[in-house]
Amino acid sequence: MVILLAHYFTNEDNLKSELKELNYMLKSDNFTFFSDNGVFSKERIDFGSNALIENILEDEKRSHLKVLDLGCGYGLIGIVLNKMIQAEVTMSDVNKRALHLTERNLKLNNATAKVVESDCYENIEDKFDLIVTNPPIRAGKDVLLKMLLESSDYLTDKGLLWFVMKKDHGAKSMIRELSEKFECTVVEKRKGFYIIKAKIH
Repeated sequence: MVILLAHYFTNEDNLKSELKELNYMLKSDNFTFFSDNGVFSKERIDFGSNALIENILEDEKRSHLKVLDLGCGYGLIGIVLNKMIQAEVTMSDVNKRALHLTERNLKLNNATAKVVESDCYENIEDKFDLIVTNPPIRAGKDVLLKMLLESSDYLTDKGLLWFVMKKDHGAKSMIRELSEKFECTVVEKRKGFYIIKAKIH
C-alpha cells in the first residue's frame, strides 16, 4: 500500500493540528511564531529562510517598500521585513492552514500585512518592489518556474526577486532558466544554500 504524504503546498483538511511555538532572534529583535503540521519547517526556523532574510536586510537600504512574500508559510519572512524595514507586505500561500497561522503570527508580533490565498500569482494584482520566496522544491520544477519567472509581471521597474535554493536542489540550473529574463546574482553561498537576487534585464 502506498501512503501519500501531505505536503506544505497542498491543503489537507484531515491533518491533525499540533501547534508548536518557535522563537527567532535577529540582531536585538525577538520574534515568536506558531507553526503546525502541514506547513513548511514546522519544527524550527528554516536555515535557508534565515539566510535569505539576513541578506535582504543587509542589501536593502530603502524603507516602506512594497513586498510580496510568495508562499509565505506561517509568515516568517514577511513579518520580519514588515517589522525591520517597515515594508508594506502582502503574504500569499495556497495552503489555508499556513495562512491561518500567518494571521495569528501577525497579531503575535504586532505586525501588519495583507494576507491572500493564492496559487502562485492567481489572486495577486499589485506590483512590488521586492518579491521574496523560499520556493517549495517538492512542488516540482513547473511550479518553481512559474513562481520565479512570472514574478517579472509583478515587479516594479526597479523591483527585485529574492529567493533561496540549495545547490543540490538545482540552484545553478534555475539561474540558467531565469537568465533570459533576469540578471541573477548569487549574493551568498551558505552551507549549500544559494541566496539569489534577480532583476529584470
